[in-house]
Parts: sequence; structure tokens; C-alpha cells
Amino acid sequence: MPAVPAPATVGVAGGVQAEARAEPRLQESSAGWRGPKMKERGQWANKYEFILAMAGATVGLGNMWRFSYLCYKNGGGAFLVPYTLFMLGCGVPLVLLETAMGQFRVGYTSQVILVYGCIYYIVVLAWAFFYLFSSFSSELPWASCGHTWNTDTCLEMQTGRNASNSSIPGNSTSPVQEFWERRVLGVSGGIDEVGGLRWELALCLFLAWTICYFCVWKGVKTTGKVVYFTATFPYVMLLALLVRGLTLPGAADGLLFYLSPDPTRLADPQVWMDAGSQILLSYGISVGVLKSLGSYNKYHNDCFKDTFGLCLLNSTTSLLFGVAIFSVLGFMAQERNLEVSEVAQAGPGLAFLVYPSALVLMPFPQLWSICFFLTIILLGVDSQFVCLETLAQGFVDVWPSVLRRGWRQELLLLLLSLLCFLVGLLLVTEGGVYLFQIFDYYSYSGFILLLIATFHCVGVGWVYGADRFYDNIQDMIGYRPWPLIKYCWRYLTPAMCTGTCIFSLVKYTPVKYNSSYVYPGWAYELGWCLALSSVPCVPVWMIYRLSRTAGPLRQVPPTHYSCCNSSQLIYSVEPEI
Repeated sequence: MPAVPAPATVGVAGGVQAEARAEPRLQESSAGWRGPKMKERGQWANKYEFILAMAGATVGLGNMWRFSYLCYKNGGGAFLVPYTLFMLGCGVPLVLLETAMGQFRVGYTSQVILVYGCIYYIVVLAWAFFYLFSSFSSELPWASCGHTWNTDTCLEMQTGRNASNSSIPGNSTSPVQEFWERRVLGVSGGIDEVGGLRWELALCLFLAWTICYFCVWKGVKTTGKVVYFTATFPYVMLLALLVRGLTLPGAADGLLFYLSPDPTRLADPQVWMDAGSQILLSYGISVGVLKSLGSYNKYHNDCFKDTFGLCLLNSTTSLLFGVAIFSVLGFMAQERNLEVSEVAQAGPGLAFLVYPSALVLMPFPQLWSICFFLTIILLGVDSQFVCLETLAQGFVDVWPSVLRRGWRQELLLLLLSLLCFLVGLLLVTEGGVYLFQIFDYYSYSGFILLLIATFHCVGVGWVYGADRFYDNIQDMIGYRPWPLIKYCWRYLTPAMCTGTCIFSLVKYTPVKYNSSYVYPGWAYELGWCLALSSVPCVPVWMIYRLSRTAGPLRQVPPTHYSCCNSSQLIYSVEPEI
């Protein structure tokens, strides 16, 4: 086998290295290794596995409960204007950039964010499993008062056109709320009151981690097969929920409330910030997942066409989930003689408070409850196990000669799963929901994702060079993408991300639990530590690479291409001395 020149790396935003995987060189350098033979890194068996994995990873819980709430809150149909502009100006260029960068390494900044995501995101699946198991009963346990966890203030909502729920005492609580807070969470008085472990939730969390582990324990070989079910079945459930919702009385009122345009809202900068953050969160940008999944593609895969298809699928799914949810909320508002605005919520409150309240009003509530929470589980498990795979693969790509032998990669996944599970037990204590909100608000915030996206654009568009990266993409797919994408990387996308990022800081308000509980100062400090802990990876890695690279600082080194096989490219940068 001919010797392959070892490529020097150029630092790119977030610690991403412009260095393709050089498998023959790695195998050659480890020829003297005593032990099991080094395994191949693996690739998708076909195009469908990649598309389904990307769809499953990016279409998640945010598409279900965040987009629909932001749409009605920010002007209904008018919200689609900034949403579409951010999709074309930020979403599509960044998805293409990260998918194409999959032939290179995942950045350290993304790895830090993935650690936080793996710890807290899966807790939602534990909650969903709890509700799913509770649905297998003769009566949904949140349908009425009278249970051991209910209080004297529990009051069932009236239904029918003559209902007078507007006169309900202010200190009363619903059975749905008490089931959520007292039966599921056992909420303590604050974040400084950790309380005991909720053992039933801990077992549900263990079940969720077990499923995620076995979805990826053999790497891309098992992931590529699992996604045939986990990425497609949620759409079967979505279709069922969509048909059920549209056939309910009052559905039209909910849809009118959801999509009725209010153009005056477009003058509010908050609307544009929400649109930008929603694009980054729902498309999985800046967390390394797109790069990781793209790395298993064959080198000449047409990532440009894939980008448009996946972005369109993601946004369309968000719209359809909004229709399915608000049709049900319209039905619930009519049944209880309330306005739709009085029952609409965002985030976990929609999935575990509002929608369960609507389920008890439907015929065969247990059936629709099972369908709904099974949809949540499948949407979440896809995103979770892909994040786990990305996190583990980051270690494997750094030390391939050590970790791609025998059962070491499987043991690495097991170790990461176990560590994340043990830390995640803090989130299923009686005070765990407070810590969960800190993780969700700060560690995976739109501000951090916008900042990393800006670093990506500056690193590729200006430091590495948009034209050079276009040359790389042309070598991959056989033609040059639209020139507009290149100018987005250099000008439009970083400008939109930077502007939205700055505005989010200006409009920053400390998070509150249930809009009333104010966290102690140390909790907010912890949140900002989580948020900013990933940012130092960028300057630290840049300084490290500059100190190790020969030649003057302003030098633009020549490029050299050589193919090691039909599916991989070695990109070498040979600095002049």
C-alpha cells in the first residue's frame, strides 16, 4: 500500500478540523498493534438509511410542542414569513455546511453540548414512558380526583356548552396538574430541596437508556436498521392524530387561532429571534449530529439535494404537528367553554398537561393516550440515540486504533450511557424538574447555537475559505452548488445569526419555574456556566493549532488532494516554511 502523506489540520470554528479521515494511514500506523484487528469505520448501507437517520435525528419534540406555540404566539400565519426567511438564509446553508463537513471531524464545542443534551433530553422520554404505562388502565389516572395523590383543592373541569369554568376558584387545581406535579414529579419546594429519588421515573429512565444503547451499540450497522421503524412510525402516529383532531368539533376554531395571520407582529424583533432559534433547534444545527450522520455517507453522496429535501420535510412536519395539536386544543376549548388562548401552552406543559386534558374528553381516551405518548417516545428516542452515537464516535475518531478493536466501541457506548444515566438520576428526584429547566434553558439554548453557527460560518467562509470549501463539495458531488449558498456562508448567515444572538442577550430574562418560582442566584450562575462551558473550545483550539502550524500567520497554504479510496478524501494542507 503506498504511503499517504499525513495532513496538517487547519482550525475551524468550534474545534472542527478540516482533515478528512485517512483510513489507510491509520491502519498502516497501527500495523504493529498487538490485539484484535481494527474494524472499519462503517457506512450507510444505502441512501434510505441516511435520509431516515437524518429525519429521525432532526424531527423531534421541538417540532411537536415548540413550533406550534411560537406560531400562534408570534402572529399565526405571519410567523411563517420570518420562519421561511431564516430557513432559506440560515437553515439550508448551515445544514449543507455541516452535512458536507461530515467528511471531516466533529468539533469539541459540539461534543460538550452533546454531553448536556444526552443527560437531560432523555428525561422527557422517562416522563413519556410513565404516562404510557399509566394509560393501560380502565380510567386514565389524571381524568378525575379522588386518588391518593390528590388534594382537597382538586377540582374537575366542567364540560359542555353550559360549562362555567371561568368562575372556578383561583386556588383550585385540576386532576391533570396534580397527577403531573404530585404523582409523576413529586415536585419539591425549590431547586435547593433535592428530595428523594422518584424510583418509578428512575426505572423509566433506565428503560429509555437501555433502548437507546441497543439502537446504536453496533454503530451505524444497527442505527441504519433501527431508523426504518423509529423514523417512519411517528408519521403513522401523526396521521392518526391528525385525522382524529380534524374530525373533532371545534377543530376549526383551533386551526383559525393557530394560523390566523397578524402582520403587525412582524414589527416585533422577538418574533424574528424566535424564528431564528426555532430553525437552529429543529434542524439540529451546531450540535454535531448532522456532521456525524454525514460522515457515514459515501464520499460522492449528493449532500446538496439531500439538504433541501430534509429541510422541507422538517418544516412541513412542524406545520402538520401544529395542525394536529391545535385542532385538539380547539375541541378542548369548546368543550370547556374557554378561549383557545387559555388552554395553549408550550414545551413539556403542552405534552404532559394540556394534551392529556384533551385526551380525557375523547372517546376511547386510553387508545389515543397510548398513540400520543408513543409518538413522543419515538420522536425523542431517535434524537437521543443519534446524539449518543455522535458523542461516542467523536472519541472513536480521535483514537481509532485503540477503540475500533474487539468490543471496545460497544464498551465505550455502555460507559457513556451509564455515566449519563447516573448523572441524569439527579433530574428524576423531587427537585429534579428545577434542574431540568436549568439544563434546558441554558445548556441547549438558542443563544449558544447561534454563536456556534456564527463561528462555523466565519471559520469556513473566511478562515478556511468559501471557495475552497466549494471545491471540496464539487469534488464530492460532481458540480458546484448555487453561488448564493457561498455568499450566505460569508455574509447573510453570520449576519442573521449574530444579530439574533445579540438581540437574545439584550432581551434576556432569567428563567422561572411555572412563571412564578425564582431560582436562587447560584442556580442562575450554574446555568451560565453550562451555557458558556462549550465556548472556550473555540479560542483554545484556535490558539493550539496556530501554535503547532509552521509558517507566518497570514499565509494561505496551498492545497493538495489525494484519494485513498472511492469513498474517502484526504485533504492535506502543506504549509510553506
